[in-house]
Amino acid sequence: MLNYKAIEIFTSEKARYRRKPIADAVIKYVHDLKIAARCIVTRGISGCYESGELATGRLEVLSLSMPIRIYIILPATETDRVLDGLNGMINDGIVVLHDLNVLSFKTRNTFFPRQLLVRDVMTRKPESVKVTTPLNDVLKLLLPSVFSGLPVLDEQQRPVGVVTQGDLIRKGGLPLRLGLLAEADQSRRDAVLNQLESRQAGEVMTTPAVIIADNRPLADAVDMMLSKGVKRLVVVDEKKRLSGMLSRLDIFRTVMREAPEWKTFSAQEIEVGNLKLVGEVLRRDTHKVSPHASLDEVIRLIDSSDIQRVAVVDPEGKLLGLIADRDLLRYFKSGQEGIWHHLAKVKHPFEKDNYQGNLQQSLKETTAGMVMKTELVTVHDDMMIEEAISLMVDRGLKRLPVIDADGRFRGMISRDELLRTGLGLIDK
Repeated sequence: MLNYKAIEIFTSEKARYRRKPIADAVIKYVHDLKIAARCIVTRGISGCYESGELATGRLEVLSLSMPIRIYIILPATETDRVLDGLNGMINDGIVVLHDLNVLSFKTRNTFFPRQLLVRDVMTRKPESVKVTTPLNDVLKLLLPSVFSGLPVLDEQQRPVGVVTQGDLIRKGGLPLRLGLLAEADQSRRDAVLNQLESRQAGEVMTTPAVIIADNRPLADAVDMMLSKGVKRLVVVDEKKRLSGMLSRLDIFRTVMREAPEWKTFSAQEIEVGNLKLVGEVLRRDTHKVSPHASLDEVIRLIDSSDIQRVAVVDPEGKLLGLIADRDLLRYFKSGQEGIWHHLAKVKHPFEKDNYQGNLQQSLKETTAGMVMKTELVTVHDDMMIEEAISLMVDRGLKRLPVIDADGRFRGMISRDELLRTGLGLIDK
């Protein structure tokens, strides 16, 4: 038997808390506590009150204050916490407390609540550009942003395309991804901006834009992101005008905000289905090197993988550090001209071939252990994916290395894997 309590509130439709119907206020209060509680509201068909008032559906004038019964089932350990909040909310009604012996309590992880719509989650009033906006202005908007794409609008504020980091690299001639360009010195950034000044957003944008209506279920948006292979969706209103942008980060922030404490549920002997652990969704194809590997090898491995990370491990497989292209740029700061050329995806006339300080020789002589980042945020393979999502959002990370209980490197998780796993949990 599970030790539970039931709280009953007998009130009426006219009861209010902060100008809100009391039933709505109580539901929101219980929901926001994120505890293992269920709340049910029923509306009576007739009733009488201690004040002498009657309520009946037979006469319209007497049907304005039908009786309301709010029933909350919760673990006994949470009773005082819930009652403390309710006492200040209920100013018209009767509150009753019952003991319950619960035989079983089973629930399911649904990733995020099914009632959420795109407009509940999207980023409103996003930055946007026009078809004629110069690419250097597009780049100025993207460099300080957490997003890597902008909607392109026509004169009626309707999306006609999207300019992404990939578009700027493949079609616009951007030599490095945005994160690396942000690390470069001002003269380097100015050179790139000048190079892009003569071109416009309409020349490189991906068209048509992948759009979704703001009144669609959030689950549909996740499905569309994964099926279309995009990281963001342009959101439109009923007149097809820009309403917002929906990114994976927006969705993960929602998961972090809405997900209850599943570990607490387990401690209360609640059976939770559909829980997924990091070890079930990680990618195991991350390249690994020893700390003695040369940077020549490291750069080749970074270029050959979309993960853009190389793990440095000891002979037992324990994770020592990670190397990304950004770490290389920082390490060779004094000889940035040469390393810039090495990491560039696109070569431009202003790129120089005369490396400072013989960079080629330095790449052969410098080892992974000298460059690797050792202050890492890691997750264990037995962590729930909701916890990993929370960590990613809090730290602003797109990928996380996964280790086992002994510190051995297992692989990497990324936003894409977590989103794909989450879609499988959504009961649409």
